[in-house]
Amino acid sequence: MHVTSEAAQKAIDGALKKAEETGTRMCIAVVDSGGALKAFYRMDDAWVGSIDIAIKKARTAVYFGMPSGEIGQLSQPGKPLYGIEHSNDGMITFPGGVPIVDDEGFMSGAIGVSGSSVENDDLVARAGVETIGVCDLPEHPWRT
Repeated sequence: MHVTSEAAQKAIDGALKKAEETGTRMCIAVVDSGGALKAFYRMDDAWVGSIDIAIKKARTAVYFGMPSGEIGQLSQPGKPLYGIEHSNDGMITFPGGVPIVDDEGFMSGAIGVSGSSVENDDLVARAGVETIGVCDLPEHPWRT
């Protein structure tokens, strides 16, 4: 099951609203459950470098079914996933990427946001997801 084009746009609109409320300039990417780019928006004056980061945050979240920041905690030196950010053509392991999960626990994609502090990136990403589903993960692993 993949996030629909309509849902992806709705998530971007929700993220844009939160970005405007926080006075930030963001790049916002939505990927489907396979990690393919479904929708993208770059706000005026958002950094060019944030384009790639937003996409990679979304892919990181969907590839592992958890927020990108959680992967970051597990990938610190001495932790079990140290070095994982070098896999899958590069991942981003700090906050700002969150899965899109429906009420039944099915993951249909993920959103990634970049352009401000990681705290703001994560806040904006979660605002986008909350318009179409949830980003809290179920107790059990799911399948796409």
